[in-house]
Amino acid sequence: MARKPRDLNPDERSLWKKVSETITPMHSDLRKKGSDPAENAPARPQPRHPVKQFKIGQRAAHVLPGHDLMPDPGDHMRAAPLRMDRKTHQRMTRGKMSPQARIDLHGMTLARAHPALIGFILNAHDAGHRLVLVITGKGRHAQDDGPIPMRPGVLRHQVPGWLHAPPLGTLVLQVTPAHKKHGGDGAYYVYLRRS
Repeated sequence: MARKPRDLNPDERSLWKKVSETITPMHSDLRKKGSDPAENAPARPQPRHPVKQFKIGQRAAHVLPGHDLMPDPGDHMRAAPLRMDRKTHQRMTRGKMSPQARIDLHGMTLARAHPALIGFILNAHDAGHRLVLVITGKGRHAQDDGPIPMRPGVLRHQVPGWLHAPPLGTLVLQVTPAHKKHGGDGAYYVYLRRS
């Protein structure tokens, strides 16, 4: 239990007054400011965005953006550092090179697609192929009625991670979205290392 502070008796008060008259404050400018407690009060923080006047029941001026759980994998791959020859990469992304092999994972489940992709990439590397095409599909855009947003194109988001993870990560040099004539956003060019 906290004790109440005790008041000074008259003898103690006179002694304190004599002592306080003999000292000089270290920061006299702060002592002058501290005389008024209103000056020492912290300033109220200003809101970042001013709130506009509104009435209850009024419609919002703009529509809030939808949920985006994960950015498009193509944007992430385009921002990734280039690990292959620049001229070859430009020819590949412009669709001037034709893939030497292709696999269509479109419509497969994750459990079937992952081993199929691993087998395909290992066989393509053993055959000496450098550029292969992996078709994932764009995914269905189902109507999202629930509170948890659903991301379309599960394979489209999973395949780049699989290609960079073991056992394929050591064989794959570069992964980029395919040109429109080879499937566009629903497919990936996979450029393999030399065997």
